[in-house]
Amino acid sequence: MTSTTESIRELLLSRIRDVADYPKPGVVFKDITPLLADPVAFTALTDTLAELCVRHGATKIVGLEARGFILAAPVAVRSGIGFVPVRKAGKLPGATLSQTYELEYGSAEIEIHAEDLDADDRVMVIDDVLATGGTAEASLDLIRRAGARVAGVAVLMELGFLAGRARLEPGLAGAPLEALITV
Repeated sequence: MTSTTESIRELLLSRIRDVADYPKPGVVFKDITPLLADPVAFTALTDTLAELCVRHGATKIVGLEARGFILAAPVAVRSGIGFVPVRKAGKLPGATLSQTYELEYGSAEIEIHAEDLDADDRVMVIDDVLATGGTAEASLDLIRRAGARVAGVAVLMELGFLAGRARLEPGLAGAPLEALITV
């Protein structure tokens, strides 16, 4: 890791607040709102993610609802790449592709507009946190079902103790998984 990369990592980490016992007792929530409120840190994050998208040849960026939208949209603008939202089921008008995935207690469903991706697209998935990997894994399935290829996954923070990376790696088929911070 270069000193510039380390200094950016330190800046980002210094703007993430730990909130104990949220949303339930025993959980330490990683709050990124102080980072978003700091224009220097948010710009550094946007620039770093945009560089990853360009380096890995992305032609589209998928942002995962909801905080992934906040990060992915400015990255798309900065890198001159189209932005495609992955939403909870029932939130997108028109024809969609949907994917159900398992949660700790039950299941959830996400959707994408199929016409927003095609066979020429290389798609970078951007989200704030990689935890168990369920939503990101479902988004990779949607990207492939839409006919596009996966350029990679980039997250601000990976919660390594939840093993999301191990869940995602088979579906990445050699595409990179970039986490700016691992806790």
